[in-house]
Amino acid sequence: MGSALPLGDPAPLDGLLPGTAAERSHGHPFGVYLHVPFCRVRCGYCDFNTYTSSELRGVKQVDYAGQAELEVGLAKRVLATSGVEDRPVSTVFFGGGTPTLLPSSQLIGMLRATADAWGLADDAEVTTEANPDSVDAQYLAELAAAGFTRVSFGMQSAVPHVLATLDRTHDPERVPEVVRWARDAGLQVSLDLIYGTPGETIGDWERSLDAALAMAPDHLSAYALIVEQGTKLARQIRSGVYPQPDDDLEADMYELADARLASSGYEWYEVSNWSRSGAAVQPGADAMTGPVTPASEFRSRHNLAYWQGHDWWGIGPGAHSHIGGTRWWNVKHPAAYADRILAGHSPAAGRETPDPDSQEIERILLLARIRSGLTTASLAPDARREVASLIADGLVNAKAALAGSIELTLRGRLLADAVVRRLT
Repeated sequence: MGSALPLGDPAPLDGLLPGTAAERSHGHPFGVYLHVPFCRVRCGYCDFNTYTSSELRGVKQVDYAGQAELEVGLAKRVLATSGVEDRPVSTVFFGGGTPTLLPSSQLIGMLRATADAWGLADDAEVTTEANPDSVDAQYLAELAAAGFTRVSFGMQSAVPHVLATLDRTHDPERVPEVVRWARDAGLQVSLDLIYGTPGETIGDWERSLDAALAMAPDHLSAYALIVEQGTKLARQIRSGVYPQPDDDLEADMYELADARLASSGYEWYEVSNWSRSGAAVQPGADAMTGPVTPASEFRSRHNLAYWQGHDWWGIGPGAHSHIGGTRWWNVKHPAAYADRILAGHSPAAGRETPDPDSQEIERILLLARIRSGLTTASLAPDARREVASLIADGLVNAKAALAGSIELTLRGRLLADAVVRRLT
């Protein structure tokens, strides 16, 4: 049911923000994250704040959308009363859990409540995550007609034994079908992959990459499996059912993914994320026609907002928020969340405003992961002097550094944490 919430200061029941939040949020884009904490089955590796029907303690899934809309209203009041400037929402992201377990009308209702509260920017990006077995063509068409622009499918793998180890329930043969439905509806498509699953070979991973690329998604994420304590998979590894993931094999898999994606017209823009350029070939086509679309058009702008330190309000149980340097997190269980919301109280369990040193470390940690996201001019003098040795060690691109930005090489991406330590 998710890892423990962070330690922090108590959050006031009215949710009002400190005076510094209004000043420091000025000029920053504003996004909204809506957490839908429901899953049909708990995947063995998953540490997210999600719940199956047997874990809801009397809470009704059908009531959730209304509760989330109440928090949208609370957020509108809190920001206004705290003096935070009103801004149209630039990105909206429905995550989980499996948001598409809810009827499309409920997701649309939550999006409408968000738009009614703040308005949506003209070019707003609106994304939902989805399992391949949780949507059909009509569902996706209804989302697109209501203003959704992207769908991110949890593909994870194309290999049945890998999916079985992860406790994923969808049929890999269904993924091309749901991708086609999404495209027919006019939605951009992202695919999420996981590599390093116990028992997965480099050949298995290559098969998954080939299957994903055959669908020519607009965006692709590839994450190394992390074995979280307390999960079913962690217990299986501890008891010897599965071996511990191999770090060297995971590095080989990352290098294979980067090479295969680059050769297929995808550009990395964050350590685990790639977006296609207009040169990427669509299924069944020999070449792209029409104007070339830059890869930046297919990046996840919502996720970039996290890495760039923008403002967002997280709606739902366990959701995290960040406004003007203050961040907070909601109570985890849907029952506790419902109690707070229905009583008219903020669902925040705790909050913090990091000190300047912590903020600087976090800034470097996040921006270094983005391609050219961190400028050398923004580094402290000691860190700037470290750049030359990072170039000599093959961790930072020399040409980019001379132009004023920190861009990790392939080796640097594999050792990103070490780069950050040397820059902080």
